[in-house]
Amino acid sequence: MNAPEPIFLVRQHLIDPEVCIRCNTCEETCPVDAITHDSRNYVVDADICNHCGNCVSPCPTGAIDHWHMVPRGAAYPLSEQLGWDELPPQQEHAEAVIEETVASPEAGGDTVQTNAALSVSSPMPPWSAAHPYAHLYTAKNPAQATVAGNYRLTAPDAASDVHHIVLDFGTQAFPILEGQSIGIIPPGIDENGKPHYMRMYSVASPRGGERDGYNNLALTVKRVVEDHAGQPVRGVASNYLCDLPKGATVQVAGPFGVNYLMPNHAGSNVLMICTGTGSAPMRAMTEHRRRMVAAGKPHDGKLMLFFGARNPAELPYFGPLLKLPADFIDMHLAFSRLPDQPKAYVQDKIRAAGSSVAELLAGDTYLYICGLKGMETGVLEALGEVCTAAGMDWPGLQARMVNEGRFHVETY
Repeated sequence: MNAPEPIFLVRQHLIDPEVCIRCNTCEETCPVDAITHDSRNYVVDADICNHCGNCVSPCPTGAIDHWHMVPRGAAYPLSEQLGWDELPPQQEHAEAVIEETVASPEAGGDTVQTNAALSVSSPMPPWSAAHPYAHLYTAKNPAQATVAGNYRLTAPDAASDVHHIVLDFGTQAFPILEGQSIGIIPPGIDENGKPHYMRMYSVASPRGGERDGYNNLALTVKRVVEDHAGQPVRGVASNYLCDLPKGATVQVAGPFGVNYLMPNHAGSNVLMICTGTGSAPMRAMTEHRRRMVAAGKPHDGKLMLFFGARNPAELPYFGPLLKLPADFIDMHLAFSRLPDQPKAYVQDKIRAAGSSVAELLAGDTYLYICGLKGMETGVLEALGEVCTAAGMDWPGLQARMVNEGRFHVETY
């Protein structure tokens, strides 16, 4: 009897629709345009994907890092992937030959750098970062948190409605570090009759909890009422969160993120650049350092913050920021809509403080950028200018910071 013909397998790159938060990072990062999406799912075209791994490290949830062995010529088509609510199980093939094995970057494969590397985030955390826990809860098996507080941060007459929301996890284990995020699962269904996918929010409280020693955390949430083009739109998760009363319950996934973490070793400097609700991880890091000082464990590293908003009334945490002493944090606030004053953005403030910024970058410094994606170009250009003025090689410095876990970007 003749032996059965072997099945030749290839590795297909897939995106987990249960974990994906539809942030578009993977599609923007892919150098060969293998990733596309519809109104619900992000998918990878097997006929185009070259397994370069460029999209893996920027993904904030790990949804991108899935690889299934499938028969050659029988890869999952885009039409099928777009209809998934969850990944299919791995196929089993008794008589199989792996024709093409391309390891994912986490399994030891190579990561290809592209011309987009200027705004790439470090694929690793600072060497002294605390150990992060991730993916403890999923959309199918979420944690349940109780709203312990919901406070408007911006002035009542401000155009931006930004809330500080405290979630308590009771006795459920939900360890969190500064720079990590959680997924919020809004109730109800979307226009396709399917459950809403989760939305991710950066945590605004330090590892000890929003209230020190309590199993809770805080989020900084802006109510979305229009899109980037100014057209009216009602953000599903943001409006849900901003309207939650004290005592309400929330379904939470995560934690997410293992790279955007702060250093913990003595002498490490933290340079923070943010706009709007991008202040959430910066507040967490600043508050952690503040509590260390208050507990009699002063940290000899420096903190420098560049924070942009349209005006003080729309700047989250404006009041508490003003109470931080100058010897604790070097703070630069940029306002773009002050009456009778020229517009000022964070990149303008970086240039104005150029010598101090360059001095900090020359030391044991870790840089964090968070906010609207449109800020990246201006910030990077300003950093390049201040380094050049100080006789420093910015491209070389940035590349070294990326490779050493010192350069972290989260924009949306």
